[in-house]
Amino acid sequence: MKINVRNEEVFASTGGRNFDPSGNVVLFIHGSGQSQLGFMLQHRFFANRGFQCVTPDMPGHGLSKGQPLETIEDMAHWYAEFMQTAGIKNASLVGHSMGGLIELELASQYQNLVSKAAFISTALAIPINEALLDLAKNDQRGAIAAMMDWGHGPAGHIHDHSVPGTSHMNYGSQLMANNAAGALYADLIACNLYKSGPIAAESIKCPTLTIVCGQDRMTPRKTGLKLNEAIGGELVEITQSGHMSITEQPFEVNKALKAFL
Repeated sequence: MKINVRNEEVFASTGGRNFDPSGNVVLFIHGSGQSQLGFMLQHRFFANRGFQCVTPDMPGHGLSKGQPLETIEDMAHWYAEFMQTAGIKNASLVGHSMGGLIELELASQYQNLVSKAAFISTALAIPINEALLDLAKNDQRGAIAAMMDWGHGPAGHIHDHSVPGTSHMNYGSQLMANNAAGALYADLIACNLYKSGPIAAESIKCPTLTIVCGQDRMTPRKTGLKLNEAIGGELVEITQSGHMSITEQPFEVNKALKAFL
């Protein structure tokens, strides 16, 4: 579906189903340089199981217009505006990586909008390596290649996938290349600047789930455990997955989300 937020057209996937904002809404929040396509194996799964799923492309990502947002805090405000414009009074949140930082802010500042919050492969803070920032600024293709390499576990590097006929590394590379120029760099800068995670975590009142991955080198398992300790709630570990768990181990992620949601 398409709606206007801040006078810019926003595209949001509804998992191939008609969207009813008065139903049991699940809002998926994508990560750095990603789009709604990163959550394709989740929003389709839940949209066909009675949930009202919506996964917007942030400004400058995927099919959404506008310039990429510059801070995690503003991204959270943007999602709140999206929800209000779409008529969503309350939703369960599912955020991956940078999406988890946005989710921290959204769940702490807009508690009336959030019923549950699931955090996947994320942390209280995501500092970015200076070499990756330089690549993202000057050689986006090189930055994407580095993130695909570093972001996947051993199974990802041999294109071992539970969904036949797909390579999640190649899929991810193409997905990220389809965003506006500068979107990845803006996202990484926003992650690097964000320091308010511990404060936001203290304010979260809704039920939470943290999914950590044993082979995650971008937000390592130990940082996910610190997040879970800060917010409480349920904890699930997927041992045989790297950072890109939503495509690398989609069945395991969906199983954990289904039990929580």
